[in-house]
Amino acid sequence: MSPQVPQPLAGLRVVEFTHMVMGPTCGMVLADMGAEVIKVEPVGGDRTRTLLGAGAGFFPMFNRNKKSIQLDLHQPEGAEAARRLCATADVVVENFKPGTMAKYGLDYASLAQVNPRVIYATHKGFLPGPYEHRTALDEVVQMMGGLAYMTGRPGDPLRAGTSVNDIMGGLFGAIGALGALIQRGITGRGMEVQSALYENNVFLMGQHMLQYAVTGKPAAPLPARDNPWAVYDVFTVKDGEQIFLAAVSDAQWNKFCDVLGFADLKAEPGLATNNQRVQQRPRLLATLRERLAHRGAAELSSLMEQAGLPFAPIRRPEDLFDDEHLLATGGLADITLPDGDKAGQQVKTTLFPITMDGSRLGVRLQPPKLGEHGRELLAAAGYSPTQIDDLQQRAVIR
Repeated sequence: MSPQVPQPLAGLRVVEFTHMVMGPTCGMVLADMGAEVIKVEPVGGDRTRTLLGAGAGFFPMFNRNKKSIQLDLHQPEGAEAARRLCATADVVVENFKPGTMAKYGLDYASLAQVNPRVIYATHKGFLPGPYEHRTALDEVVQMMGGLAYMTGRPGDPLRAGTSVNDIMGGLFGAIGALGALIQRGITGRGMEVQSALYENNVFLMGQHMLQYAVTGKPAAPLPARDNPWAVYDVFTVKDGEQIFLAAVSDAQWNKFCDVLGFADLKAEPGLATNNQRVQQRPRLLATLRERLAHRGAAELSSLMEQAGLPFAPIRRPEDLFDDEHLLATGGLADITLPDGDKAGQQVKTTLFPITMDGSRLGVRLQPPKLGEHGRELLAAAGYSPTQIDDLQQRAVIR
């Protein structure tokens, strides 16, 4: 990574007790912005290192720019080592079940007695209240929080196709931590920040809740919604390819007809305005589907782009590795896989989707090998080489 890339959190130390996606996302955001992030893993490692299938990308995606130390918190010496690390931390991040961290003296109340400046970003399924005892997953809160209802067809709730609440819950945790850091600069004291899956999901549903409050009409699942635009859909075209096309204003509709040679539709009085077209939507879409079926997706993309009209080819995640925009703008970066059959191989990952001073925030540290930085971190915390050897021999660290 270029030394000119801003690192606004350089000099900030974060100690992270996380697994899965939400907590690691918070730590990754802080790490990408320059913080030193120490990932404390159990002996044997964060279980996401070895997940298969849909979980295979969790660890390398959300744990770049971090250091790793293995500690057995069940042993008093391991918990003590963790507390010593936290005593030097600006931010502690965790996402375990309520009460877990307190068992090891790693909860906010315990750590703040020693380090009153610490900011403690905790990530849970639910904020404190009647549901806080429940075990939550992204899928659980999508189902109970309206997102699956809005995503699927009527009667067929469907979770979104990515870990949307986990990832955004981590982002909100990072936002809270950054706000607490600013407040600490004023008061000199830290605070606890809480983020939760369910409340994150409800926040995403706010626009649909307010739609009901304003109109008195419940929001329909998106596949069955009352669409405010007539041309706003996916079309199956030549060779079975699919493309999303839209015309959301009268000017766009006229241009749409011009570039596609639909002079008759443009001249039809009953299709002159958007609301008229919405009333004729079933008939209009059937006509468009018939006329576009023989046109190629690449041809249509070129015509829409030249005309400045909204369009999108339907692509799969693996297609994005070859996306010309991402490749040209540095939106993908190389990382080395730390675990599994492909350990040591280089692949591309997505970067945090912002620029700072015109630069993307890149990869300073590869996703860490398990316990890669343990000895150096303990030495910096005041442990002698003999003490570290003893802890290793007793499997307190690895």
